[in-house]
Amino acid sequence: MAADKDPTQSIRDQAARLAAVDEGTACTQASFKVGKQAFLYIGPQGGRFKAMFKLDASMDDARARAAKEPDRFDVGSTGWVTARFDAAKPMPKALWSKWLKESYALASAPKKAAKKKATTRKR
Repeated sequence: MAADKDPTQSIRDQAARLAAVDEGTACTQASFKVGKQAFLYIGPQGGRFKAMFKLDASMDDARARAAKEPDRFDVGSTGWVTARFDAAKPMPKALWSKWLKESYALASAPKKAAKKKATTRKR
């Protein structure tokens, strides 16, 4: 039955298949990281499930969804978007797949080179 199925499993499986990903836990959620950068937190929450993605290009879409369905979507101030769902009304595959790829790409992108400190020599 669909109601008995874990609606997070497909998302977890896809996240685990991405290159150089480590799976761990953070509080009661599964966390997926590339190096030290998390790109997905997912698991049960209050009788439903939640998935948190770090977004950039899809933020306008996420904000529109949050305005239309505030009980299902929430946009944080640091670029993290939370989606809440259950087995009866899971997160659409096209949406989570897009957000997962974007979140992973942001986490795995090379960081800007640190500014080199100017050194002065005393002669």
